[in-house]
Amino acid sequence: MPAPTLLARDVTKSFPDRDGAGSTPVLRGVSLAVHPGELVSIVGPSGSGKSTLLHCLSGLEAPTSGSVEIVGTPLTGISAAALAKLRREHVGFVFQSYNLISSLTAWDNVALPARLARRRVRAEEVDRALAHVGLGDRAHHKPAALSGGQQQRVAIARALAVERDVVFADEPTGALDTAAGAQVLALLREAASGRRAVVMVTHDLEAAATADRVLVLRDGTIHAELVAAGAAQVLDAVTRAAAQV
Repeated sequence: MPAPTLLARDVTKSFPDRDGAGSTPVLRGVSLAVHPGELVSIVGPSGSGKSTLLHCLSGLEAPTSGSVEIVGTPLTGISAAALAKLRREHVGFVFQSYNLISSLTAWDNVALPARLARRRVRAEEVDRALAHVGLGDRAHHKPAALSGGQQQRVAIARALAVERDVVFADEPTGALDTAAGAQVLALLREAASGRRAVVMVTHDLEAAATADRVLVLRDGTIHAELVAAGAAQVLDAVTRAAAQV
């Protein structure tokens, strides 16, 4: 088996209490590995730490303790500039809120990461990414002229325009109707191939069941790991986790 794209060891995360007298643990020693070509979904009851875990895995939040590596590079102990460079070159993001720049066209939104990285924008890469998500004819439309599903597909095109090793998706179908959500899930499923891995946080259990593995969080720990599970199995695991919180 190839080396993991993403590796986490005993990750903990605590946040200071409002009164400053103590802290509240959210993650309590999470360890996991995600390999090239894998789609891994993270589910769990509300407050189980799903989004916090994704933020720590992607470098958006620093863990309180433990370690995270992306393509063999530790995220802790490196400078902010080095961390930003690592994310630009190896990581893509897809958020529920799309995070598109309203004043830019779909084409320019997809090209933006390369420009921020001060790389030459390859028009053929941007065109190919938009065509791949079925929006080649919407390249010059701004987000306001696109539906929610189309905006999310632009966000996926942006994440995939330049080859990334891992794409993190945080509730990617949360604001979409069933048909648009199914399109987005199919694109993420397809994206997890070759050297690229996808890690998705979702409350949609049918969406979770499209993954190769499902990690069920409970109270900041991995309560269960399901392989090739159906939606009913995922529901049962989440229900059991919620009952034991």
